[in-house]
Amino acid sequence: MSNPLATLRTVGSGSYAPEDVHFLLQRVQMSFTTVEEKELLIQTNRKHYSEMISFEQAPTDVHKGLYTHALARNGTRMASNVQALALALALSAAYTGPSIALVSFVRAGVPLGVLLRRALVEMGRDTHHYGVSIIRDRGIDMVALEAIIQLHGAEKIAFVDGWTGKGAISDELKRTLDDDKRFPAEPRLVVLADPCGRAWLAGSAEDWVIPSGILGATVSGLISRTIWPTQGGLHGCVTYDHLPKHDVTREFIDKIEAERGALGEVYPAIPWTNEQRLDLQASADHVVSSLAARFGTFNLNRVKPGIAEATRAVLRRVPDHVLVRDSNDSDVQLLMHLTDRAGVTVEEAGADLGPYRAATITRSPS
Repeated sequence: MSNPLATLRTVGSGSYAPEDVHFLLQRVQMSFTTVEEKELLIQTNRKHYSEMISFEQAPTDVHKGLYTHALARNGTRMASNVQALALALALSAAYTGPSIALVSFVRAGVPLGVLLRRALVEMGRDTHHYGVSIIRDRGIDMVALEAIIQLHGAEKIAFVDGWTGKGAISDELKRTLDDDKRFPAEPRLVVLADPCGRAWLAGSAEDWVIPSGILGATVSGLISRTIWPTQGGLHGCVTYDHLPKHDVTREFIDKIEAERGALGEVYPAIPWTNEQRLDLQASADHVVSSLAARFGTFNLNRVKPGIAEATRAVLRRVPDHVLVRDSNDSDVQLLMHLTDRAGVTVEEAGADLGPYRAATITRSPS
């Protein structure tokens, strides 16, 4: 069978090792939009967020220091989660036969996908890994997904993301594939942290600072978040050619791999029971709806719960409000640093955040 990927012009593996991942994204050239202008265009419904991209600044020394601290603090935990998830996939009745195709969502899913591929290969599984785009309101890149299905079969696919926030991407995946009988009714989404109970398989339900979630392109192969293809074809991305000297993509993978190699016995991750899943979903939904009501918005897209989502919203959007469970929590210190630099007041919300340790409310158009 001819390789359907051979006809696709892609960015390849970015700054990852070629065997670690193939990004099924086309390189695009486009003007950068400032964060403030992007926010205005999004909130006034003049442009979708996926039609714009902002210039990504190099991380500051403080930012790098907080990443290093998070890696030292939580690297072993991430390695243990990777091993537990890989064991679960390797043992799952859903993946009979030797091969598995990991389809990671760019960008947050890719570091986890790379680590899962390495662990599964070590376990004797023939594992292939791809980075694809999924965009809220517009769905997964079906050009990329169809090419993977032709090569490996839909039954071999496991979708991978870094974490869930309020479940927008998992809902988008389910919506996109809802009528596709090649996939189960609940698509198999694998994540490290699933505080809202929307994943098929997760390392835990806790909202914790995942080290790769602290940085952007410099831990994700030097590519941007994904861009909607106005001319059709593969979804796009920008390559950040000004950031190589700050790139820790391979260094990060090697660090977690070393941690994984030093682990003792690890047990396979276990999918949520239906009761656990419903409890997690109810708790998360309550927080999101309460925050939306408190801050007077009907647009739940403005509510960004979870450490990673709250932090990314401060970096890439214009925040109106930032809340943390505890401002002294070491896992929210990057968020505290970024809000201080942006002049945004942070509110301690305690137990009102439920399963989340942080949340950001982005600016309203009014």
